[in-house]
Amino acid sequence: MTDFAGATNEDVRLMMRSIIQRIATGPELSKDVSLDEARIGMAAILANEVDPVQAGIFLIALRMKRETDDELKGILDAVRETTCTVVADVDEVVDIADPYDGYNRCLPAAPFLPAVLAACGIPTLTHGLDRVGPKFGITHRHVLAAAGVDVDLSPEEGAARLANPELGWAYLDQRAVNPSLHALVGLRATIVKRQAVTTTEVLAKPIQGRHRTHLITGYVHKPYPRIYALLARHAGFDSALLVRGVEGGIIPSLRQPGVCFAYQQKGEEQAFDIDPVTVGIDQSVRSVPLPEDLPKAPRPGDEIAVAVDVPATARAAAAVGLAALEGQPGPTYDSLVFAGSLALWHLGRADSPSAGAGQIRTVLDSGAAARRIR
Repeated sequence: MTDFAGATNEDVRLMMRSIIQRIATGPELSKDVSLDEARIGMAAILANEVDPVQAGIFLIALRMKRETDDELKGILDAVRETTCTVVADVDEVVDIADPYDGYNRCLPAAPFLPAVLAACGIPTLTHGLDRVGPKFGITHRHVLAAAGVDVDLSPEEGAARLANPELGWAYLDQRAVNPSLHALVGLRATIVKRQAVTTTEVLAKPIQGRHRTHLITGYVHKPYPRIYALLARHAGFDSALLVRGVEGGIIPSLRQPGVCFAYQQKGEEQAFDIDPVTVGIDQSVRSVPLPEDLPKAPRPGDEIAVAVDVPATARAAAAVGLAALEGQPGPTYDSLVFAGSLALWHLGRADSPSAGAGQIRTVLDSGAAARRIR
């Protein structure tokens, strides 16, 4: 007996068959399913109660017809129901959700932002996994491990780090917070294309604050701010900051104006303009460039995954990230200033991005952020 809101194994088998018959009928005849049907279907996949072929059809057929809001909510509910969730002994938590498939065109700076925000008195969580498509890029786990950070904490250990005033931040891996979801990495690689799991997994919300939990995530394509705001409210995030960042991450371009979205107190999202010049950034590059001497790692037949050597790139990102935490100027330093200034302003800890940038520069130049790594 498998209990998905009272459904038996036979109920789930018949429902999955019905779902596939409806969603996989072609571009003109495919039909939508309800929130509960999407939740039960995804829950059955996570419980390994569905044939892998059917699981793949479920995910890619939804993608090809375009998931509805209710279908995404249902899939998110199934993800959150299987996620180990802990309430940290702090009033509020900032949840940084960078793309789980990582970066392949720049050195990621975002893995070091939690330490910077923690130095500003804001308990901050980041999360991810080791390797997943479609990009198979450099992830927070890779960079933080290269910097000597423990990336295999349990949710309880992560929450304890957030509550420790000398640390105040943590990284959690999907393998620890949702093993069932992590077990789908191979299936997702076989599917190749982005699907609903990619959208919803970053909203799993493994650590919450006693009173408030805030989301900071990134996007590239125009439809996603509305979708992420919708799902963030559904997951119970009190506020959300949605940054149009480089490679879909939370770091905006360092050399041109951009657009972000945000909501407060679970209200409607609003757009606002940002400009690196307003926070004192004058860069000729849009992000932290890849070093020219990085070894390559070509993947024959794969034009999606980048041909960079992951361990070498992670070490390079860790080196410039640790230097930035010690106050060394450069693109990584400016990336932390820009993203951090927006976070402080969004959270009401600064009257403007410019004022927030001043606070971030102080904790970088003083070494206060670097001490959070040690």
